Amino acid sequence: MMSPKIRGSKIFSGIDWLLILFILPVLGAGLVTMKSFTENTPYFSHQLMWIGISFVLLFGLSFIDFRFLKRTEVLVILFFIFSGLLLLLFILGHTSNGAQSWFSFGGFSFQPSDMIKLVVILMLAKYFSRRHIEIHNFKHIFISGLYAFIPFLLVFLQPDFGSAIIILFIWFGMTLVSGISKKHLMIVFGIVVLSFALLWGFVFQPYQKARVINFVQPLSNIHGSGYNVYQSTIAVGSGQILGKGVGFGTQSRLKFLPEYQTDFIFAAFSEEWGFVGVMILFILFGLIIWRILRMALLGTTNFEILFGVGLAIYFMSHFIVNVGMNLGIMPVTGITLPFMSYGGSHLITEFIGLGILMGMSRYGRVAHRDDMHNEFLGI
Repeated sequence: MMSPKIRGSKIFSGIDWLLILFILPVLGAGLVTMKSFTENTPYFSHQLMWIGISFVLLFGLSFIDFRFLKRTEVLVILFFIFSGLLLLLFILGHTSNGAQSWFSFGGFSFQPSDMIKLVVILMLAKYFSRRHIEIHNFKHIFISGLYAFIPFLLVFLQPDFGSAIIILFIWFGMTLVSGISKKHLMIVFGIVVLSFALLWGFVFQPYQKARVINFVQPLSNIHGSGYNVYQSTIAVGSGQILGKGVGFGTQSRLKFLPEYQTDFIFAAFSEEWGFVGVMILFILFGLIIWRILRMALLGTTNFEILFGVGLAIYFMSHFIVNVGMNLGIMPVTGITLPFMSYGGSHLITEFIGLGILMGMSRYGRVAHRDDMHNEFLGI
């Protein structure tokens, strides 16, 4: 009979406790920042609820054997379900901040563009893992690009530019690590640049060019489209070395800083905690990415490895884009900061991704030899 100690060790064998340890302070930083300037709003209590639900999903998913996701029919069904939900948004979607990106059910809202990112990662992991022998063939750039382009276009038309950019980053990052010819990628990149240059020179009207410039350089119009970013940069800079202290961030408390619980929570945090707090936050995110990549590289097959790498790219893209727009060096796209920004949809998606990765890690140790054999043959 198995001893309780052995049973317990097997139960928790798939959980990366160090990863959870690094995530907890980031979650706490988001909660403290919300609490410090939202005394009369439900953000703090709602976020606590979403964190609890997310951890339940994380631990629950870590017990599932996700080798069934290698089956093409399963991934195709997932792809069509979430692509269909994105199409349904144009009919039944709720509009917020100019984007028709949400399904609203009373007090609960769901954003399908969050989950479609995980589906794209799974699709690309499956596609590249089966074709690593012939990966240098030029056609794989276009076929893999098609898997990403369909959700990219549906999200872009909402319009949710931020999530569309993340999908693009996921595709580009996973094609780089898959072994696709860099020369072929540069050819595609050159075609895109040339197409944009032709549109800029011969198609775009002056007002369209002005919109693009304001999007890329929001600080060029601080009294108009760049006002939010301008206030964000003030908040970040005013934190100086040690910050103003919890609850003393003037830009946030006096409502100069917009969306301080979601898009610009990094600026609110920086104002209160300063350069030292920001460096600690950066280190924690670096450790989170390290643990994800470590689990990925211990994957049994290329599918698990590529999924983990894609998940790391997902988190890095969100982090870089959000911090960049808070610093005024990237366009404002509405991208959330992982584990910190308010909201259940993105938080649940992040923990689902981690739960799938931990489930893969748990059952990878008992994977059949046929997994590697079939993957090598491209079956």
